[in-house]
Amino acid sequence: MVPTPENSLSKPEVYETKRIQLTSPMLHIGSEVSKLSPFEYVQTSERVYLPNREALAKALNQKGKLQEYIRRIEDREEITSLLKDAFGDDWQTEELDGEPIFPKTGISRKWTDETITDLRPMIRNGFGQRYIPGSSIKGAIRTAIAYHLLKHSNKYQVTQRYRVSEIEKRLRETMGELKRNAKFADDRLFMDNLFTEFDLYYQGEIVNSRNGPNTDFMRAIHVTDSQPLLEKVAKTQKGDRIVFNLPIATEVIVSSKFNDNKAKFKSPIYAELLHNIRTDFTISLDPEILSWFRHKQDMKVPFENLAEVLKICQEFAQEQWNAEYDYWQTIKDNQHQRKNLYFDHIRQLYEPEQCPYSLRIGWGTGMLGTTVNLCLDEGVVEQIRDTCGIMAPGFEAPKSRRTVVNSKGEIKYVPGWVKFKVL
Repeated sequence: MVPTPENSLSKPEVYETKRIQLTSPMLHIGSEVSKLSPFEYVQTSERVYLPNREALAKALNQKGKLQEYIRRIEDREEITSLLKDAFGDDWQTEELDGEPIFPKTGISRKWTDETITDLRPMIRNGFGQRYIPGSSIKGAIRTAIAYHLLKHSNKYQVTQRYRVSEIEKRLRETMGELKRNAKFADDRLFMDNLFTEFDLYYQGEIVNSRNGPNTDFMRAIHVTDSQPLLEKVAKTQKGDRIVFNLPIATEVIVSSKFNDNKAKFKSPIYAELLHNIRTDFTISLDPEILSWFRHKQDMKVPFENLAEVLKICQEFAQEQWNAEYDYWQTIKDNQHQRKNLYFDHIRQLYEPEQCPYSLRIGWGTGMLGTTVNLCLDEGVVEQIRDTCGIMAPGFEAPKSRRTVVNSKGEIKYVPGWVKFKVL
C-alpha cells in the first residue's frame, strides 16, 4: 500500500539538533517495579546488591541452601553469613555458567545504617544499566511548555476556554469527580487541547486527521535516552578524585509540617538513587514538521527553535525554585518520632536567587514539577490535594516534601534538579 497524506506524512530530514550534557546532584527515575521485596536484593553494611535472582536461586539450590535462604528472608535475618557459607568470603564475585550472580550494574553504596526495606529501584535498560529515558525528559519539557502557555496566554492567543480562570472554574465544578479521574484530569481539562487542537497543512493542503498524537505539535521534538549512567572516576584540576554517576541506596525522608510550622516526620522511603550525575542526551527539533501546525483558534506555538525551548524550561525551573525557597523558609527544624529533621543544607541549596538548574525531572519532583499548579489559585490547588490525596486543611499544597539523607545521616539533597549544557 502506498502511503498517502491522509494516513502517513513523510518526515523531511532537516533538523536542529543539540547534544546536551545533563548534570544533577541526585536523581531517581522509577522502574516498572515500584518496590523490591527483601527476596530481590541483598544488603550488607556497605553495599546493596540486586542479584540475578534466577541465577542466585539455582546456585543456592545447588549448594542445598535455598530453603535456609528463604527462611532467613521471611524472618528478616541477615543472610551474608549464609552466602559466605555457600560461596565463600568473595560471594559477591560468584558466577553461574560464566555469568555473575551479582552484576556490577546492580551494586549500590549503602548510605544508611538502617535496615533497608521495600527498596525502590532505578530504571534500567535492556543491559541492566541505569539511564534516564528520553520520555522522562520530554514529559518534563511538555509540562514546562504547558505552564508557559498558560502563564503567557495573551501573548500566544490561548483559547479563552483553556485559560487559567476557566480551568479553575471547571476544576471547582468537577471537584467531586476529580478523585476518580485524577490521573488524567489535566489531560481532559486542558493539556490535550493545548497541544493537539491543530490542523495539519502539508504541501499547501489540509490533512484530515483527528485530534491526537498526529496533531500534537510536540511531534516536532525528539529526545533520546541518556547515555548509560555508568560509574566513572575522574580527577579535578587540583588532583582530587571525583566519582560521577555513583549509585547509592539510602533513606529518603518524607516530611511535612505542623500548624506551628515545626517539621513533621511522615515516613521513610528507601530508594536507589544516582549521585553526582553526568551524562548526555540529544534533543532535536524538526522545523518543517513544526510548520505543518495551524491552531483551530489561532493559538501560537510558543517556540521556533531549541534555544526557545530551553529558555521555557529555565523559566519553569525558576518558578519552582522560588516556590521551594518560600516553603523551606517557613519550616522550623524539629525532632519528631526520633528523627532529626534539620534542614540547614536544604535551605542553603535554595539561597541563590537565580535558579542554577534548567529543569526538574523524575521521582520526588511532586505536584510543582509535574503539573501546572503554580499557575492556579492556591485555594484551588489545596482543594485538589485534599480531594485526590490526604486531607490537610489550612495548608498550602503540596504540603510534604522528599529529601535525601547522606552517608553521615544528614538531610542533604533534594532529588530531581538537573542542569542542561549545550555541547
